[in-house]
Amino acid sequence: MKKYKFLAIMFALLLLVLAACGSNDETKEDVSTTDEKATEETTEETTGGAEEASVYPLTIAQPEGYKEVTLDAKPETVVVFDYGYLDTLDALEVDVAAVSTSSLPTYLSKYADEATYKNAGALKEPDFEAISMMNPDVIFISGRQADAYEELSKIAPTVYVGLDTTDYMNSFKANTELAGKMFGKEAEATAALEEIDAKVAELAGKTESIEEKALVVLASEGELSAYGPGSRFGVIHDVYGFKAVDENLEVSTHGQNVSYEYVLEKNPDILFIVDRDAVAIEGESGTKAAIENEIVSKTNAVKNGKVYYLDPEAWYLSGGGIESENAKIDAVLEAIK
Repeated sequence: MKKYKFLAIMFALLLLVLAACGSNDETKEDVSTTDEKATEETTEETTGGAEEASVYPLTIAQPEGYKEVTLDAKPETVVVFDYGYLDTLDALEVDVAAVSTSSLPTYLSKYADEATYKNAGALKEPDFEAISMMNPDVIFISGRQADAYEELSKIAPTVYVGLDTTDYMNSFKANTELAGKMFGKEAEATAALEEIDAKVAELAGKTESIEEKALVVLASEGELSAYGPGSRFGVIHDVYGFKAVDENLEVSTHGQNVSYEYVLEKNPDILFIVDRDAVAIEGESGTKAAIENEIVSKTNAVKNGKVYYLDPEAWYLSGGGIESENAKIDAVLEAIK
């Protein structure tokens, strides 16, 4: 009898030991799973933080005449003078603190709301005092602010975002990619550029078969400036693929001054016109009446109804932005349907 009692006790003890081991194993599994999840979450957080942190400090190379800029952290207070870059920041939904409101394109008119955005001064006459009081983290400028660069760079890191017209698309893309990198909008910037690349490819595919030659002119108060390949509006030839009626035009920001007789002499098959007066003077522009005169009316472009007025806001004021580049390509595609 004692022998049976002893065996029963031993069997009970064995069951307790087995139960304890099983419970311990389950606890270990639970702890292990919890630890793995915690490790994964920590890794994700650390990796995400590392990716964001790896962008800064960010050093930005600048063209000759402008000092290299290094930013230690993502800019929070942003001042923008270049409307093309404002356009890009707007498309990427980046907040800005101040802009030059003197000549804002209508599609960027929300930035004229002084209750939300501060006025940084005129395009060529920045309000240094007002900008200094904002204590900005970065200031974006282009050619129109060149004379103010030294003074602005004393206030905050000043980044030149003007376009290199001799390499227009790569310059535009570099600016867009910079905006994406600086403000954590790289995926959005990439998607925008892919959309524009697709449109450019479509347009270039259409112009490849067009043998007619084109001329681009800027009209201002009755005067004309012509632009050829590599110039301010040379994207018409260099990127869109229209053949130039004159390959030897002076390459400059302001174009080559030409006469109406010059236009007739070159006799373009397609005439693109940027009407500066439409955005630079008050009242109705008289460009159309001035340029389609007896002389220019003798050109193939006028005779065949191939005179196209380009949106002066997108071409003259805010070219080089995501929204303006889309608008420019869309309009030209529509024109040559």
